[in-house]
Parts: sequence; C-alpha cells; structure tokens
Amino acid sequence: MIDLLIPTIISCIVAFFVVFLLTPPLIKILEKRNFAVKDMNKKEDVMVVRPGGPAILAGIIASELVLYAFLQMNEILAILITTSAACVIGYVDDRKVMGGWFKPLTLAIAAIPIIALGAYDTDLAFPLFGTVQIPALYLALIIFMIPITGNTINSIDVLNGVASGFMVIASFSLSICLFIVQNYEIAIVSLPLGFVSLAFYKYHKIPSKIFPGDSGALTLGAMYGAIAIVGGVEIIAAIALLPAVINSFLFLSSVKRVVEHRQIKGKPVEHTEDFLLKATNDKKAPVTLVRLILAGGPMSEKNVGLAIFKLTIFSGILAVITAFMMGVTF
Repeated sequence: MIDLLIPTIISCIVAFFVVFLLTPPLIKILEKRNFAVKDMNKKEDVMVVRPGGPAILAGIIASELVLYAFLQMNEILAILITTSAACVIGYVDDRKVMGGWFKPLTLAIAAIPIIALGAYDTDLAFPLFGTVQIPALYLALIIFMIPITGNTINSIDVLNGVASGFMVIASFSLSICLFIVQNYEIAIVSLPLGFVSLAFYKYHKIPSKIFPGDSGALTLGAMYGAIAIVGGVEIIAAIALLPAVINSFLFLSSVKRVVEHRQIKGKPVEHTEDFLLKATNDKKAPVTLVRLILAGGPMSEKNVGLAIFKLTIFSGILAVITAFMMGVTF
C-alpha cells in the first residue's frame, strides 16, 4: 500500500491541475467560436460556453496514464478507452442534437473495451449475502451499465454546478468504499475522477463560466460506471449515485420513452417573477428530481443545488455503510 502512495499523490495532483489550468483557455476558445448557450435560470441574458468535456477528459487521461506507468493494469486502459469514447459521443451530441437512441446505443458500444481487455469479474457482490456468479448475464450488465451511468449524470446536469458537484461527492464516496472493501489499486485509480470533478466545479459552480455539455457529463458518468465494473462494486456505486438514478427513473417513467431531453417540449420547472425556480403545473412536463424538490415551494437555483448535494451526501453515507456490510462477506 505504501508503494502506491507516490503514484496516488502524483495522479491526483495531475488530475486537478490539468483541468484547473486548461479550463480557462478552453473557455476563451469556446467564446471566440461562439459555442455558447443561454443560461435559462438567470434573469439577465447570460450566455455560457460549452462543452467542458475536452478539459475534463484531458485531466482524466493525464492522471490515469501516470497510474498506468506505475501499475501497468489493463483495468486502467479499459477505463481510459471507454471514457474517451464517451467523451467523443457526447461531443457529437453537443454539436448536433441526435435522436434519443444515439447515446444509449453508442455508449453500449463504448463499454466493449472493458470486455475485450478482460477488466471485469463475473461475480456480482451483494451486501451480507455474498457474491453471485453470473458469467453470461454479467456481460449484458457491462453493456447496459455504461449507458445508464453516462446518461444518468447527463440527466442531472440541469443547474449551475450540479453535475460536477454531484460527481465530487459520488466519486469520492465510491473511492472510500473501494478502500473499505480492500480493493486498493482500483480505489487509487478512481481518485482522479473526484479531483477532476472538483477542479471543473470551480468554473461550473454558480455563476457558471462553462457548462460540461454532453461530452463532459458522459465522460464523468462513463468513467464512474467503468470504475464500478472493474472494481466489482456495482451495487455500492448504484447506491452512491441514487439521487441521479431516481431522477432518470422519474424522467423515463413520466415520458415513457427514450428521448433526448432537449427535445422535450414541456418544462418541469418554471420561474417566479423574481426568478426563483418553481415546479410547473404542466401535466405533460416530465417528472424530475428538481421538480420534486420544488414541490414544497419556489427556491433559488443555489438552494436547489444544495438540496441535491445533501441527498448525494446521504447516498454516499449509505454506500459507505453498504461497503462495510459487504466487507463482512469478503
């Protein structure tokens, strides 16, 4: 474990500062190219550039290559290839709104490197009950999990700072859980995700200077899912991600079909005269986590974000408890 301390420190520093230093010039480049969208939750006519995916991916690649130089693990290569593919998929969707089928299908294809490199274990671990061997079924789980985690993070990217802040909490919770179940190498591999998210949050928080876009959100979500698979902590990862999972479930169950969220006409949230957020009365609008939070009355964008972060912290605590319960069976 002590032998891993130096690569751990170096990779985390690289992850943070690559994103921290690359994002400002990326913002300037995007401004020059007029790659900007209106911030719909601001009263003024505020334009915010996107996507931040290239800076996020650069931090992930740089930090994980540092770890690969020390550890020489196929799991790192699998995570890198799948995550990079997710960023490309997201960038395509950033530049042109694709159909609802595009991201799930292409993200499923992006999961194939995990299988090809054998960076997985077919045992699915449950708390207290131990592991279940599902060799053939687990391959299907891999194909489905990357689209789920990628689109789940993408679906919660609706307010300033929420997606990146959410990933800071969820990814560090997952890293702690990996240490608890004594999967030390994958725990170290997972740490850069938290530091990349933290660095990007500096520019994404209210008021946002840059949005992650689909390329950024899918990159974060796909890497999270890949780590869960190669680390054998799929159940724990799902628990840490619970608020975003609930948000996706609510959206899909109300819309009743896979569709690009920008193609939905009904808006789940409206604005008061003083531009607080409030839940819409439109019955055709999709149900979302934000809409449920606002059911008690109007709130500021900042307070809605804080409510989501509190739920994420609670889910992270549940994930840690689950990890201890799983540790009993290992």
